Amino acid sequence: MIVRVKHSLLLAALAGLSVSALAQTPDIDLKGNVGYVIDQRGVVTKSGTGLCWRTGYWTPAMAIAECDPDLVKKPEVVVAPKAAAPMAAAPIAAPKPAAQKITLAADALFDFNKATLRDEGKAKLDKVTEDVKGIKLEVIIAVGHADRFGTDAYNQKLSEKRAEAVKSYLTGKGIEANRVYTEGKGKKQPLTKADQCKGGKTKAVVACLQPDRRVEIEVIGTK
Repeated sequence: MIVRVKHSLLLAALAGLSVSALAQTPDIDLKGNVGYVIDQRGVVTKSGTGLCWRTGYWTPAMAIAECDPDLVKKPEVVVAPKAAAPMAAAPIAAPKPAAQKITLAADALFDFNKATLRDEGKAKLDKVTEDVKGIKLEVIIAVGHADRFGTDAYNQKLSEKRAEAVKSYLTGKGIEANRVYTEGKGKKQPLTKADQCKGGKTKAVVACLQPDRRVEIEVIGTK
């Protein structure tokens, strides 16, 4: 302790301070902070240039803002986390085109072995036209079919003519021509089985093969 006092007296003499002020320096065991010389008022003693006097016990951990602001640990600035940007709403998927398949018996549309629309066939196509008005039309596909009587070439041509007759009627009712696609399958896709409707071109066999003589109309669009 004697060494500390002599050291303080030497510093005080150099600064022109009174010995009485140094005599009031608190003892290390009595004060919580003895890193700096403190006068009888409890105020840190400073030199003529405003610098604080450190004691021999001073360590950087004892630094105070008044004397050593650069050594005092500055309070950490807590940065509030940025609010997460609201997630963009998922794009609403466009409704997929809804397909409606209608199979009309060729006998209802045409006379046997003919491609000219009957009045009953026109009435059925009028119903299709009305149904189309309730949707956003994408396309209408009309596919003609024939039974097994006749050659492949003949039935192919007949099925195509029947599909074209359907298209012609629908476009005449206001449906755009480029919205109607036609195709003929001839007798390649019968609905009857091979062991059914056996025999020649009798009235009974012709009636039995009626499911094969058909026009399939597929309407694709969205509501």
